[in-house]
Amino acid sequence: MSVITPFTPIASTIGGALIGLAAVLLMLFNGRIAGISGILARLFPQYAGSDVASAVAFVAGLTSAPVCYSMVSGSPVAQTVSDNAVLMAVAGLLVGFGTVYGSGCTSGHGVCGLARLSRRSLVATVVFMVAGFSTVFIVRHVIGG
Repeated sequence: MSVITPFTPIASTIGGALIGLAAVLLMLFNGRIAGISGILARLFPQYAGSDVASAVAFVAGLTSAPVCYSMVSGSPVAQTVSDNAVLMAVAGLLVGFGTVYGSGCTSGHGVCGLARLSRRSLVATVVFMVAGFSTVFIVRHVIGG
């Protein structure tokens, strides 16, 4: 079954601008890069430093945003996720491995790293995008998802 995704240029532009603004504000006020994997890692004892409270606040904001959107808009957030538990577990492990191996995630490299003109982030972002495009192509056209 193929999932049709709507074209939403206005909502996507506003969302992108808000992500960029959040990244700028986090750097301005906390001196930190808005890399989700790094922020999430600060919630674990082996990586925790003095900035655990801001990491908790950031993650709470990420997880509560869909609830706030639903309350304001009056409609639920539509999100399609596979019901294949093995596939989801493998995907999660691959993302985790890639995040560690790539020294960051798409938000850290793609949003913050590119804004800082980091060559390493440019390479990482190109790899993320090629992997994403390839995965969608394979699932939709080769496997027939």
